[in-house]
Amino acid sequence: MSLLVVGLSHRSAPVSVLERASLSVDAQFKLLQDTVAAEPAAEAAVLATCNRIELYADVDKFHAGVAELSTLLAQHSGVGLDELTPYLYVHYEDRAVHHFFSVACGLDSMVVGEGQILGQIKDALARAQELHTAGRLLNDLFQQALRVGKRAHSETGIDRAGQSLVTFGLEQLAAGGDVTAWARGRTALVIGAGSMSSLAAATLARAGVAEIVVANRTLDRAERLAQILTEADGTDVSARAVPMESVPAELTRADVAVSCTGATGLVLTAEAVAAAVEDRTGAPVAFAEQGAPAGVRPLPPTSVGTDENCPLDLAAVQQQAAVQQPGFSVLGEAAVAGMDAATLEQHAAWVDNAGVDRRPSARRSPETDAELITALAALAATVGRIPERRRPEPVAAPVRPEPVLFLLDLAMPRDVDAAAHRLSGVRLVDIESLAEASADAPMAADVDQVRRIVADEVAAFGAAQRAAHITPTVVALRTMAADVVAGEIARLDGRLPGLDDKHRAEITQTVKRVVDKLLHAPTVRVKQLAAEPGGAGYADALRTLFDLDPETVAAVSRAEESTEKNAENRGPA
Repeated sequence: MSLLVVGLSHRSAPVSVLERASLSVDAQFKLLQDTVAAEPAAEAAVLATCNRIELYADVDKFHAGVAELSTLLAQHSGVGLDELTPYLYVHYEDRAVHHFFSVACGLDSMVVGEGQILGQIKDALARAQELHTAGRLLNDLFQQALRVGKRAHSETGIDRAGQSLVTFGLEQLAAGGDVTAWARGRTALVIGAGSMSSLAAATLARAGVAEIVVANRTLDRAERLAQILTEADGTDVSARAVPMESVPAELTRADVAVSCTGATGLVLTAEAVAAAVEDRTGAPVAFAEQGAPAGVRPLPPTSVGTDENCPLDLAAVQQQAAVQQPGFSVLGEAAVAGMDAATLEQHAAWVDNAGVDRRPSARRSPETDAELITALAALAATVGRIPERRRPEPVAAPVRPEPVLFLLDLAMPRDVDAAAHRLSGVRLVDIESLAEASADAPMAADVDQVRRIVADEVAAFGAAQRAAHITPTVVALRTMAADVVAGEIARLDGRLPGLDDKHRAEITQTVKRVVDKLLHAPTVRVKQLAAEPGGAGYADALRTLFDLDPETVAAVSRAEESTEKNAENRGPA
């Protein structure tokens, strides 16, 4: 059996795909059950966070395992397999271990070095243990990943390479300023009472907000979080709980709102956000940069395509150019690229105040293209309607009013309508904008040290797993040898019935010592060889050479796994 991981993350898929592929807790449970019921997989665990969905399994066939795990991910996420496949990545055996340890250390996180992933890995293991889908391999893998992640944070400064997603999000809300100064005295609304929302509430409390209102579908959980915040040492924050129905009213009072729920639909629509801002300011809220994608500045006004009845549909060209090159005017060749001669002739006639004949018979033949384009160029040079290509003029970004409501959406799928990005008086930071902001984040020198830790731990884990793989075979060999000794001693008793106990015990010990000495060097050496890369075949060789019963070896493995499960049941993971 071998470790296989199939998944997608913010590194392989756009946020829109991650959002659609997100798995609820119930969907994760069903995915685990269906995975272990599938033929190639014996164990399974799901790691589902706001920016990754990964399915880990112990499989006996690589290609069949990839096909089955990919299909199951598509079925349970609701995204078609054809659409999902281009965004999936696959890691196998040591590469899968290396990937998982990197994830545990925060090297693969959206914000490098964030430590929240360790809690998410622990939750994933707990779910797999609850359903009994995690066997020996995945238990060892997840437990070791937790130790590797803790080691990386304790032995290096990886924490300085990045912050938790919550802290990074708050820094974006504060426009890169000091979060404590920005948050001091504000009122915060926290929607949701799960681990991410609790972390956000605690971070806001430490930052110095004056009041935190917690809203959750289960009011008891909201009340429990509010009580924890109120009783926490080192903060002087007032906290209270409200039902979800109170969110619209509380939003009119809040300065900042953080949302992270498991809802499948929007929790805050753009209309609800606009209504809250209007209630605070007493003025209607307009959509800034109407029709432009978030983060794209509008085009400067030009004479191209701005007059009525122009036969060239340059609006589409302008919009496309704005997306591809923000701040660029639609000028020169960019305006006429790809347009046929007949269309250009219509434009020339329109410029010259002539009539435009749009009948098919009026189309010109290809032979006249060169003359027509030359004539159009001369006309354009005279009247200046399509000026020559030139460097873009500086474009002043539109001035937006200072925000009165700050929104941090950490949910996947999103809780806050993306249209709120364009509301004046609102600053929204969500998973997509966080991904863009962190794309060019500098890497700390400590990251290299963490990578070395990961490489060492992967090698150690692989050696331990290979050694553990041969252990049942060695135990079965020694069991067989003990049975041979016992049989020979019984045979000796039949031949020498008058042998006294003292001499019988001495003979028994002598035979056992001989057998142990004969087996010692081979078993020690085979464990060493099996721990090396490519050493998995030594167990098979040992079984063949000594004609060991495969069922005996399997029985030893089952006994060891049963002992490990009993130990896990006696204490926390």
